[in-house]
This record gives sequence, structure tokens and C-alpha cells, in this order.
Amino acid sequence: MVLAFDTATAAITVALHEWVPGEGARRRGRAEAVDRRRHTELLTPSIQAVLAEAGAAPDALSAIAVGVGPGPYTGLRVGLVTARAMGASLGVPVHGVCTLDAIAWASGRGEPFAVATDARRKEVYWARYASSRARATEPAVGPAADVLNGAPDGLPVIGEGAALYPEVLGASGHEPLLPTASAVAELAIARLAGEKGPDLLPPEPLYLRRPDAKEPGPRKKVTPR
Repeated sequence: MVLAFDTATAAITVALHEWVPGEGARRRGRAEAVDRRRHTELLTPSIQAVLAEAGAAPDALSAIAVGVGPGPYTGLRVGLVTARAMGASLGVPVHGVCTLDAIAWASGRGEPFAVATDARRKEVYWARYASSRARATEPAVGPAADVLNGAPDGLPVIGEGAALYPEVLGASGHEPLLPTASAVAELAIARLAGEKGPDLLPPEPLYLRRPDAKEPGPRKKVTPR
């Protein structure tokens, strides 16, 4: 069984999936919430609720899969710290999944498209895909116009970032807007089973830019008058 969660966007999403030979990933439980300010408060209760729904104890887990962004620093670190702490406590491996890859995976698209999420500061996190299982570019951050710069005409763009800038990235067809832990779990299980798909990553954050918070500099010397 694989416990998956992602806190790299406004979504606090948790799911438990079990790999069944000949069938693939079977969902045993899930919890979904959207709140840009309460990742810390909602993640742990959501994990507890999903395990309870499935009737599974933490020591029954085989692995943990966690969204590694790109995403804002504060929300992203909540999921990563929780995943690493649980992995160390339970003695199970922790696998990272690019959040853009999870959105792409859930789309099930077979033709080229792009994924864009909200990066704030009037920018988006984005990547282009050959299909839902094959990323064509590295994740990037920048103005919405960057997503289609040099891309084929009419390239579809999905994700919350696309919905925020419809005048640039198209007026419709943006679903799914946010990642789901079910997609994170399905992608991780597929890769662990040897199927094709985006690579699993270390459980380290994909920030792409420096966090807003900065260490305070040295105090200025005060010269007596």
C-alpha cells in the first residue's frame, strides 16, 4: 500500500492506494480540501482520516509518495517534512512526484499539452508534455506567455494557472485544475511496477525560485553621536 499526499498548491490532498496484481492501483481511501492557508492544520487529520477509512494501520504501508512541487515554499514544505518524518518513523521509502506530472497524469491525455499552476507574483509554474505519461520539458516558472512561447499553435494548457490567465492560455478546457493524491499514488505505483511514466524523484522540494523569507542580515552598527 502506498500513502500519497500533495501540498504544493491550494489543495491538501491525501489518498491511500493498494497495488493489486493484474489490476494495478486500487484506491482504499482519500481526503480532499482546498485552502491556501491551512496546509499544516489539515494534512495530519486528513492522513488519519484516510487510514481510518481504509481500516489500515500506518505500519501496513509499503511506501509514501509525496508531491515535490514546484510550489510556494510554505505549503510545499508541510507535505515534504511530513512525508520524510513518516518514512523515517515507519522505515519505508519515500518517493517524490513532480506536482505538474500528477496533474498531467490525471488528465489521461494522449496528445501534446502543457500544465500550468499558480506561482503567484503574476507567474505560473509550467511544463509541456508529449502525453499524460511523458514530460517533454523541465519544470519552469515565469509569465503565462512563456508556456506557449515556441510551442505549436493551439497547444492545450490545463491546470489552475491556465484558468487564471485565460486571455493568454485559452478560455476553456483547463481541467484538472489542481493535483490529486490519487494521481500521485497511481503514478508512483505504476513506476514502481516498472511501467512507463515520469521519473520518481527524491523527496526534495522543487522551488525554482528563492523563497520570500530571508535570513536577517547583521545588525547595523550604531555610532554614538
